[in-house]
Amino acid sequence: MAPLLGRFGTVTLVRKIAAEILYASGDPLSAAALFEQVAKKLTAERAVAVGLVASYAALNRAGDARRSAALLPHNIDVRLALAWSELVALGGQPDRGAALVAEIAKDPELGDSAERVAMQAALDAIVSGRAGDSDAVRTKLRAAETNASQLRAGDRAFLGYLGGVALREAGLIEDARATFALAMEASPESIGAALARRERANLRPL
Repeated sequence: MAPLLGRFGTVTLVRKIAAEILYASGDPLSAAALFEQVAKKLTAERAVAVGLVASYAALNRAGDARRSAALLPHNIDVRLALAWSELVALGGQPDRGAALVAEIAKDPELGDSAERVAMQAALDAIVSGRAGDSDAVRTKLRAAETNASQLRAGDRAFLGYLGGVALREAGLIEDARATFALAMEASPESIGAALARRERANLRPL
């Protein structure tokens, strides 16, 4: 990545592609820095807004994720990323995140993408986990996994990370530990695996 940026780093499109690659490969800090630069030129670009919100969610910076979501506040993918941030990141507003998850469930664009459907269901499981409803968590995670075979390995890893968070929030620590491990195996070099690795390390010891 460094040689590419060294030669073409001032080209906005190259910076955007580099940011997307860095995020997907588990480096949200570098990705966020590049996305911020690109956002100054491409203020209404969906991929940039989503990338910024997701990068800051991964970095546990809910305030920055919220600020970035204002670039395209009505886009469904931006709202999904913001819901994740509000539910999970430090400084998040869980009630706002839960409301976003409920709103997105009614969005006609949700069904256009298997990834969106799976993420919404996994986020809904986190809402149930925070409420202490372990049965609902398991039901919603099964729904999230319905079309898992259609997802790319990196998306499956991210889904596993969200599933582990939902199980942890419900107090199902050993199930969460196992789910994080599966996410790490699904795509070891992905953002989902990196997040699962971090959260698994923070679980209380056996």
